Amino acid sequence: MLVAGDDFEQPGPEIVDTRSTLYPDTEEVMGWKVSERGFEVMLSPDVPKVIREHLGQDVDAFLADHDLRRSDIGAWVLHTGGPKVLEATQDALGLDRAALATSWECLRTMGNLSSASVLCVLERFMTKNRPEPGTWSILAAMGPGFCSELVLLRW
Repeated sequence: MLVAGDDFEQPGPEIVDTRSTLYPDTEEVMGWKVSERGFEVMLSPDVPKVIREHLGQDVDAFLADHDLRRSDIGAWVLHTGGPKVLEATQDALGLDRAALATSWECLRTMGNLSSASVLCVLERFMTKNRPEPGTWSILAAMGPGFCSELVLLRW
């Protein structure tokens, strides 16, 4: 991913803040096991459950630090993760499918590229679904450990 200054014709969003959250005792939910065959992904069916239990409160606390609420977010740039992950994300954040339309479209066209999938969603927002200047946005991905990564963006 390239993060740059103001030298581009059509710059990307401003990164306002970031937050990483590692959920205790979730090492077996998602991660990598190193074996003689190389890296093997560990992926538990509990991933959607962990998302439903934690993501909403994490996003709310992150936004509150900036005097924002979910209703202030005009664009959700979310890791595709697969249908069950997107559905759990919708549930956790109280969003309808339309709010995650770009993530669903990227899942349909690119599949799940692990946590890097969120960069495909960001690219789609930047090239086809660019929010109006001043729009608040949350970029979110989930990863090994099990953890969430949140980025507050302003277009």
